[in-house]
Amino acid sequence: MGGRGLTRTMVIWVPDWPVTAAAVAGGRSPDEPIVVLEKGKVLATSAAARAEGVRRGQRARDAQSRCPELVVLKYDPVIDARAFDPVIACLEAITPGVQAIRPGMCALKARGPARFYGSEEVAAEKLLDRLETFDVPGSRVGIADGPFAAEQAARTSSARTRVQVVPPGGSPQFLAPLSVDLLEQPELTDLLRRLGLRSLGAFAQLSGTEVLTRFGPGGAFAHRLAGGADDRPVTGREVPPELTRALDFEPSVDRVDQVAFAVRAIADELIVRLTELGLVCTTLRVEVGTESGRIHEREWLHPRWFTAADVVDRVRWQLQGSGTATSELTSPVVRIRLIPEQADPVGAHVDGLWGGGPDERIHRALSRVQSMLGHGAVVSVVIGGGRGFADRQTLIPWGDPPVPPRPPDQPWPGAITGTSAGTSAGAERWPTPAPTTIFPEPIPAKVFAADGAQVSVSARGELSGVPTAFSLLPTNGPGVQVADSNKIHPITAWAGPWLSTERWWDPTTESRQARFQFQTADTRAWLFTLHQTTWQAQATYD
Repeated sequence: MGGRGLTRTMVIWVPDWPVTAAAVAGGRSPDEPIVVLEKGKVLATSAAARAEGVRRGQRARDAQSRCPELVVLKYDPVIDARAFDPVIACLEAITPGVQAIRPGMCALKARGPARFYGSEEVAAEKLLDRLETFDVPGSRVGIADGPFAAEQAARTSSARTRVQVVPPGGSPQFLAPLSVDLLEQPELTDLLRRLGLRSLGAFAQLSGTEVLTRFGPGGAFAHRLAGGADDRPVTGREVPPELTRALDFEPSVDRVDQVAFAVRAIADELIVRLTELGLVCTTLRVEVGTESGRIHEREWLHPRWFTAADVVDRVRWQLQGSGTATSELTSPVVRIRLIPEQADPVGAHVDGLWGGGPDERIHRALSRVQSMLGHGAVVSVVIGGGRGFADRQTLIPWGDPPVPPRPPDQPWPGAITGTSAGTSAGAERWPTPAPTTIFPEPIPAKVFAADGAQVSVSARGELSGVPTAFSLLPTNGPGVQVADSNKIHPITAWAGPWLSTERWWDPTTESRQARFQFQTADTRAWLFTLHQTTWQAQATYD
């Protein structure tokens, strides 16, 4: 046990880890002069860059002026964390309970490794040797009472003395001369410096009650860290269970029924494992590897959750489907992988008291039709963002995530709202209801004034004449009867124009439209647009 009942903690630190991760991802050597930028400033530097005077916090131009051959890489937190995950797994191979603090730094309780290897120093050397064999050189280890003191011990170590051990109960004395900037609370540390408290020891001498009253809970926590009273527990990460199931065929199989029969075993195994964990699979990815080396994959969605029979059906349909990538399976199957892309708690998909779950029979029927006709042959409509009604509807293949290409929650100035309520600036005021029939392709038309001339609209929205009638030009598009073509439709009421300018910054795709609503004598209402000199019927209000 450490001083005052604190847990002895061992922190492993890999210096310049963001540089190492970014360099490996970019195909560079970490020994080159490299900086990693975040928001235009240097986040981390390599040893070669520091030798040229490049420091953290500098702007990119200042860093390049000090080192013209500097390699500038952009910081990617995803790459940073992904690259550090194998390092944690490497340490877990010899000691359990490793907690990731941040990419490049992790912690574990020192008691277990120290008892196994004989002492804390020997255990730390073993961990460093393990990282050396894993091609992670230059790592440091700090051991102290609590994670904060152990982290500072690791940072104060050197390439020559890679292990820094703070004796039990010695964390307050070790932290006392260090700067308050290590608390990583800029507002607090700036105030402490103005008060003349520049070291952790000076801050720790203040009364805890006064610190809580003056600086709040955040300041009280920093005060405990400064005094070496870091009682935060070290909790090892929980390795997620391996749910992927794979089946290799030796020799390869070229018949669908043979593959489906063999897949039943791993499908049962997958569902049983999910049940043991209290999970259900709602999204399944099936990967089919062939003898030619190609991998054909597809994601399958389920309205509730997959059973073993559902999994076998999806594999069979993927192999039998035509019009999809799987129709190109021209060589025997050598490998099948079942990957649960989304596994939810079973309680999240339980029916209510009176039922209400989706009809699984409909989903199975549509999935079966899709497997025979092709991936894009069965679609559903998803409403997304856009200015016009035709722009908002997107056809998504059945079973794919219903995510529209344009987010519907963003503002779309000039959009047809379909409501008569007051709207924000830039939006239109349109009466209820919205159009009920939207033509897949706009229908060309002509709109006439009382003198028979076509109506036009100026840039300021001024009409050349009052719309009195319109005619629809012949077209093969759906939604318009033959009798409507070339027929004069008297306009009994109209509203507009509503001007809309899209992509005004791009001359090649700029679109300026004027929208109108017309009502004819047969009580039908129409939505028209005028683009330059071209009139089009967009929809009808039934």
